[in-house]
Amino acid sequence: MNDSASKRWLALGALAVAMLTIGLDVTVLTVALPTLAVDLHAGTGALQWFSSAYTLALAAVMLPAGALGDRCGRKKILLAALLLFGAASLACAFAGTSGQLIAARAVLGLAAAAMMPLSMAILPGLFPDPADRQRALTIWITSTAIGLPLGPIVGGWLLQNFWWGSVFLINVPMVAIGATAVALLVPESRSANAVRVDLPGVALSVFGMLGLTYGFIRFGEQSWGDGLAWAAVAGGVALLTAFVLWQRRAAHPLIDLGLFAAPGFRWGTVYMIVVNFAMFGLFFTMPQYFQAVLGADALGSGLRLLPLIGGLIVGSRVVDGLLPRAGLRVVLTSGFALLAGGLALAALLTTNSGYGVAATALALLGAGMGLVMPAAMGLAMGELAAERAGSGSALLQALRQAAGTIGVAVLGTVLATRYRAELGSANRPPVDDGVNAGVGVAHRLGDTELLAHVQTAFMGGMSAMLWVCAAVCLGATVMAALLTRAPAGPAPAPDAAQSVHAG
Repeated sequence: MNDSASKRWLALGALAVAMLTIGLDVTVLTVALPTLAVDLHAGTGALQWFSSAYTLALAAVMLPAGALGDRCGRKKILLAALLLFGAASLACAFAGTSGQLIAARAVLGLAAAAMMPLSMAILPGLFPDPADRQRALTIWITSTAIGLPLGPIVGGWLLQNFWWGSVFLINVPMVAIGATAVALLVPESRSANAVRVDLPGVALSVFGMLGLTYGFIRFGEQSWGDGLAWAAVAGGVALLTAFVLWQRRAAHPLIDLGLFAAPGFRWGTVYMIVVNFAMFGLFFTMPQYFQAVLGADALGSGLRLLPLIGGLIVGSRVVDGLLPRAGLRVVLTSGFALLAGGLALAALLTTNSGYGVAATALALLGAGMGLVMPAAMGLAMGELAAERAGSGSALLQALRQAAGTIGVAVLGTVLATRYRAELGSANRPPVDDGVNAGVGVAHRLGDTELLAHVQTAFMGGMSAMLWVCAAVCLGATVMAALLTRAPAGPAPAPDAAQSVHAG
């Protein structure tokens, strides 16, 4: 391997570290919430906003961040975002009030909104060879995915040994390593056409995504009858509709709607959204199952997710060799079949199933994710010329984020509705708030009958939710088998087909 090739792969390692940090940050907070409730005197609303502030900022800013990278330089914006992410992590770690932590989490979301699309947008220019690019995409997306189940493990261990701020402080050395490597190894790239920033498009996309995301977050917190949530969703939809109409007539649009005319980008995006849907269903239920039903602590709950990491590593190791031999259709169909099977097996869990069945389901899910995520991402990115890699990557990631937020609200409502229905006479505050609240009440009262009733009701809700996820993945299996075609290759940008590279 020559020096140039070595430098490219080392640069990929830097990007992978950055994405691992984001993956960790998404889930590491979940195990710290009970501690934060005590130490920061945070109520239920504040606890919800610790997560929601990050999600809102991430969803709102991703599209303009991708376009800004295309215009001003992807490396430059990515480096600034990494440094901002590190500074915001420090602010989170040493926050003294709930308000300070919510504000710092919002800044974290802003930084992540630039890190996610621009780190991916750099890959086409860094790896012009299609085989190398697919391998690089596999490493990039696997690093993000592994960070998700690692978050509860790392967070649980840190909370057992240090104060709650350590779950954010872990980001700082990782960001320092990533930023240094990006500065030294990643070449600068930008669009060859230095067009004006589409300010009306920026405003419409930011406020549209903000309204849509906030509305569905509020549905998850309140109920489907909440008037403010419906108003926010309606406003968000109206603004995003106006955004699409504006993009069709703008001289220098923020995104290229023509990307959806390319089957590879269109279907790759759909498949990534489905995988996100399955992932959110998994991460929403399994940690609660481990803690509320199996009695694990925060660290034990995280450790029980290890089969998912094992399956993910196996799937992502197999996919690069399987794609050229078996083809995209076989890989995607097999991956979605594994996802559907793993979710169906998890849906069959009961209070008496034990960990073995759950571990098998997690391993199947990990293997399916390891096959589908790199293949689907490669399918979508294969249609992007380097010229529009930033805005195209941002569009893909923004759609994933919006779909994930909506998915959490929908799936959370399915679980809560079934849980409350199965509680019967026990369906009263605070037991009806969720399984953790119900288990807490049962333990305080020493009521073993109530404990069993709450756990059984939760398993009913979890089963209903995972059956929905399994059905969606089964539908994707059929779509992948019938509709998948190999991408024709990058479509040229409207005015130029190449990026300008320097460095």
